[in-house]
Amino acid sequence: MEIINPKISVIIPHLNQAGGLEECLRCLDAQSLDPARYEVIVVDNGSASSPEAIVTRHRRTRLVHEWQPGPGPARNAGIKAAIGDVFAFIDADCRADPEWLRSALATLCASPERTILGGDVRIWRSDQTEFTAIEAYEGVFAYRFKLYIEQQGFAGTGNLVVRRADFEKIGQFAGIQFAEDMEWGQRARQAGFQFRFVPEMIVFHPARCSLHELYAKWDRQIQHYLHMARGRPAWKTKWILRALAILVSPIVDSVRVIASDRIQGPSARLKAILVLFAIRTHRARKMLNSLGANKPVVWNRDKGI
Repeated sequence: MEIINPKISVIIPHLNQAGGLEECLRCLDAQSLDPARYEVIVVDNGSASSPEAIVTRHRRTRLVHEWQPGPGPARNAGIKAAIGDVFAFIDADCRADPEWLRSALATLCASPERTILGGDVRIWRSDQTEFTAIEAYEGVFAYRFKLYIEQQGFAGTGNLVVRRADFEKIGQFAGIQFAEDMEWGQRARQAGFQFRFVPEMIVFHPARCSLHELYAKWDRQIQHYLHMARGRPAWKTKWILRALAILVSPIVDSVRVIASDRIQGPSARLKAILVLFAIRTHRARKMLNSLGANKPVVWNRDKGI
């Protein structure tokens, strides 16, 4: 049964991202949705300095703490503190479009039961005159939520909206050893839920600052994928074949860069292709090297990347 005038709880995991969190909360303060219809919950996950001073500057925002490391446990703690009928998830370094919550709520109320929403995530650029190499690459290849939803069957937790009742049927997010959005999405599909891509639900994410940050992101993701692959039939053979496919994939995906409408100009496209080759080479090498290792997955405690 659909709830009349549902209230939204926006849940934000936070780890050492004070500057990004301030911008995120400002964008949430500026939402076009009636302020009485939503609350914001920041869940600090063990930052070196508590974001309490930032949170207190925003009237509709509360701060809770979760000491178990990982964005999944942090989001679970936010859910425990939430009073809303709908949960909206965003990351601490993201900026929401002013229509984000209004679009989410309107779409969800018009959608069938057992529908979960994922929105569009775009790269935030402070300088609109020229793309950096990382901005150009991430503009094409990062946060492809439409592809995640329509081809892989999950929505990233940086722009995810779900009814409370549906979340309770699916269960909590997994711990840091998993890619929690993929694992949760898998359970949701197995329980008969459908994901829907909503292009009007727009969130902006800043590009990473360096190749090192991109490598760190993929190192963590590879550990997630390795954890999920272990024990499956012929998993080592499939892992090696996947690594080799990733190594040669830039030859094909360069065409995607050339055709993309998310970056403009030959300079930006060349930069994106160069970073593409660097990233895919790193990923393939890391995958092959990881076969002999069994390292735990960690959420970077110095910087939430």
